[in-house]
Amino acid sequence: MILHTSSAAPESGSLQGRRVMVTGGAGFLGRAVCARLGSADVADVFVPRSSQYDLRTLEGVREALADGRPDVVIHLAAVVGGIGANRENPGRFFHDNALMGIQLMEESRLAGVEKFVQIGTVCSYHKFAPVPFREDDLWSGYPEETNAPYGVAKKMLLVQGQAYRAQYGFPVIHLIPVNLYGPGDNFDPASSHVIPALIKKCVDARDAGVDDIEVWGTGSASREFLYVDDAAEGIVLGADRYDGADPVNLGVGREITIKALVEIIVTLTGFRGQIRWDPSKPDGQPRRALDTSRARERFGFVATVGFEDGLRRTIDWYEQRRKDG
Repeated sequence: MILHTSSAAPESGSLQGRRVMVTGGAGFLGRAVCARLGSADVADVFVPRSSQYDLRTLEGVREALADGRPDVVIHLAAVVGGIGANRENPGRFFHDNALMGIQLMEESRLAGVEKFVQIGTVCSYHKFAPVPFREDDLWSGYPEETNAPYGVAKKMLLVQGQAYRAQYGFPVIHLIPVNLYGPGDNFDPASSHVIPALIKKCVDARDAGVDDIEVWGTGSASREFLYVDDAAEGIVLGADRYDGADPVNLGVGREITIKALVEIIVTLTGFRGQIRWDPSKPDGQPRRALDTSRARERFGFVATVGFEDGLRRTIDWYEQRRKDG
């Protein structure tokens, strides 16, 4: 799928006039990135749909690059999910994410792509990394066990990008968004992350008159959340302005406990029942919050959407989707 925008001539060091391929461009984050690229004066945006291009195969990667003819590749496509999905699919999450990225980066280099933007994951950080997570701490230890196969696969792509920059002069940048949320998120209970899962539980229980809901873990773990449109802004700014080997965090620089998160969502959704915590289920990483100073200093990214405002927008979107069937 190609989204035509502008035919302006390219300027060195910017996205202006470039053809951009966004893998995963039809997904939650990808749609926001494509929308943001529409105002970045790119020549066009090519989105290789998984129904046409299997990026886990060399043939699929080569066909996507041949059809898209990109100057810039933004690699968002990933096999992802919450704690439950990670526990059930460790082999698939490692294999598919590593294979897609490794082959796409190599074939992009061979095809003469001007710049490759690799999207990493906060799951690559050490389980007990000092908070806030600084990019220099990525190698301080092994990731939290339930997320490790996915996190390590993505960290391999950081190494690949730095190696390709050193040997071939291929400009690869590595951006690390924190947990995302927003309208259009995945609300499937089998694979959703914590915010959409909690919103669905609270709204569905409220409307069904259910007296309580169950939440995994103890509520003591903390997370940082980045609104999807802010994440898209950070990715496009990085693609446009940043050219360095160092990985860069994308976040808001503030954390919240899962217990406090549940309380906010309960209030915003109007659910009046009880919360039953299940401590037999894992909390995941104990704490998760980023140092976001590098993104601000290197390419001027600062998140702007307030957390409760973003939650309200997300809840409103889910409520409307339920009404629309």
